[in-house]
Amino acid sequence: MDAARYGRMLVERLSEEPPTLVGTDHGFSFPMQYFEQHRLPHDWPAFLDDFQNHWPTDDDLTCVDFVRDGIAGNGKARGGNSLWRRLTEIRAGATKSVFQFDVQGAVAKSTHAGLPWLRYLRRSVGGRVHFWPFDGWGFPAGKSVVVEVYPSVWRRSFGQEERNDHQHDAYSVAEWMRRCDLDGNLAIFFRPGLTPAEREVAHIEGWILGVM
Repeated sequence: MDAARYGRMLVERLSEEPPTLVGTDHGFSFPMQYFEQHRLPHDWPAFLDDFQNHWPTDDDLTCVDFVRDGIAGNGKARGGNSLWRRLTEIRAGATKSVFQFDVQGAVAKSTHAGLPWLRYLRRSVGGRVHFWPFDGWGFPAGKSVVVEVYPSVWRRSFGQEERNDHQHDAYSVAEWMRRCDLDGNLAIFFRPGLTPAEREVAHIEGWILGVM
């Protein structure tokens, strides 16, 4: 499913009454080096606004490659180094940088496509949704929650059966969340073991649910 369809589908789903936990497989923010290089405030909503201004991939006629090729937006003014990694990516181990394009298993393209849609989602249903951990490490009862996930953390825990790789990734995330919720253990993963300094960094860079 492309980012536009996914974003609009989420708006519909999160506008409904029952609270929902949504896991999305791309980076929700960038490493601290990016903020320092571009002299940006350590503020996630401001980051989303600034990024969308340079990478307008929420436009139906604008894809990531158009921005990379200079056809749309101004991606060159908001680039990063493929060696930069967020704290959560380092802690997870095998994850790739959000700036590492054109390699197997890369999340750079999905991240650059998806970030403006997080902004769209926040603007459309922000009052009903908690974006973790940017809106806080804890969240009020009755609110839907949107989190970053990394399917490789759980993929091998479930047999793939007849699912293709993308379907199995989605299944693994959903099934892991379902089982943790039934076991009463899901809340544990919203409290990763971080020092106060690490927590401050993760509040800007984001965190992958399940990485402890």
